Amino acid sequence: MATFKLEVFTPYRLFFSSEVEAITLQLADGEAGIYAGHSFFTAPFKTCILRIREISDGWKEAFITNGIIEVKRYKTVLLADAAEWPWEIDKERALSAKNDAESVLINTSFKFEHRTAKEKLIRAQTRLNVINHASPDVLSSGAG
Repeated sequence: MATFKLEVFTPYRLFFSSEVEAITLQLADGEAGIYAGHSFFTAPFKTCILRIREISDGWKEAFITNGIIEVKRYKTVLLADAAEWPWEIDKERALSAKNDAESVLINTSFKFEHRTAKEKLIRAQTRLNVINHASPDVLSSGAG
């Protein structure tokens, strides 16, 4: 299968840089699968699970938050607010954030608080989904 270079940046680090066969992620208007030779585009993406198919390692999953994807001829670049591998996610913190957000959603009538809590809930649930999809050896070894 043909490959392309994938780079994922956050404001704090280069999260990922390697040749890959494919990726999937959630764009603002639906899920997208990117393969080598994909048509060029730039679009926003939502908080989601980023799935990366590496050449020899198969599929990996990571948590990413809102950002921009740019697909070019030989390279795809993601600029994300945050990105984390399963072993980098603090499960207790994600559970606490989920519970806090659910509490705010139940108890507030203010639109701004409701919207902020809903975004916080989506981030927490996505982090928990990444952890739940990861195999125990990935979580314990700290590598995909």
